[in-house]
Amino acid sequence: MENQLHKRIGLGVALTWLFICLFPLWWVLVTAFKPPLAVSQGATYIPFLDFKPTLQAFRDAFSGIRGDFMSPIFSSLAVSTVSTALSVLLGSMAAYALVRFEFRIKLLAGIVFAIIAIGGFIFTKEALGWSVPAALGSMMIIALVTSVWLNGKKLPGPIMKNDDVTFWFVSQRMFPPIVSAFALFLLYAEMNKSGVRMLDSFAGLVLAYTAFGLPFAVWLMRDFFSTIPVEVEEAAMVDNIGRMRIFFQIVLPMSKPGLVATSMIVLSFIWNEFLFALLLTSSKWQTLPILLAGQNSSRGDEWWAISVAALISVIPMIIVAIFLGRMMRSGLLAGSIK
Repeated sequence: MENQLHKRIGLGVALTWLFICLFPLWWVLVTAFKPPLAVSQGATYIPFLDFKPTLQAFRDAFSGIRGDFMSPIFSSLAVSTVSTALSVLLGSMAAYALVRFEFRIKLLAGIVFAIIAIGGFIFTKEALGWSVPAALGSMMIIALVTSVWLNGKKLPGPIMKNDDVTFWFVSQRMFPPIVSAFALFLLYAEMNKSGVRMLDSFAGLVLAYTAFGLPFAVWLMRDFFSTIPVEVEEAAMVDNIGRMRIFFQIVLPMSKPGLVATSMIVLSFIWNEFLFALLLTSSKWQTLPILLAGQNSSRGDEWWAISVAALISVIPMIIVAIFLGRMMRSGLLAGSIK
């Protein structure tokens, strides 16, 4: 009897939480189909009983009355797809290396890298008058070559291994986004002055979002690659198959469930990202979160139009969540997420 009571209480709590989670989505959905008069007259909940649904808000949105809807939709689709693909590809390669190879990075070599990169940049820019892109690019190359060379020497101090490198990747998401976003804005502005268009550009946004999604990809794929038996790769190496062929033709096909899960998670973060798009775009490549934030007019908040924009923004992520949930229930993602 007591167990039955506990089950009923648990079911009641679960249903209450489900209602709390779904009601805002339902409210956005019904508001998008309400005429303006029905929105202003008060709360109504059930179509055809409380109000007569209409597609007028959708017609206004896509006709251009509420601004350009199609360009932000295309921008979000293009930027999110390309950025997710690059993040997962580069993150998978980094994660595979962290699982299969042993890294020994001397802290002193890293400090030398920072000194040369930062100090050399300041010197070449201020003393020699180089442009920001030229000074930054040249000093990064010199610092990288020097630190790699020093890392092979006997240096005093601590040594960072694979777990430390993994933590470094994940730690990039611990900083407040405004810190990196504002620095990236200043860099892009200087590159624009030098004739390399990065602000309000496809390449600039993809580069920023790829860096944004890379730590998630490394973190998730590292756990998945660790579950793949190394004997499969050793058997391939016996047949004189190169490491790159092993990665692309054996490891990645075996990692499809993990790649799908990682891609969907990274895509959801990139699709909903607001701050980078706000700072790095102005008109041409603005994304859906920027469109949604700007749905105000001189007449006040037109909630039917705001609901249409919100509905367009949230539908792709609902589809992704449903697809990911079905894969998890069917066991296709076993071992890919811990």
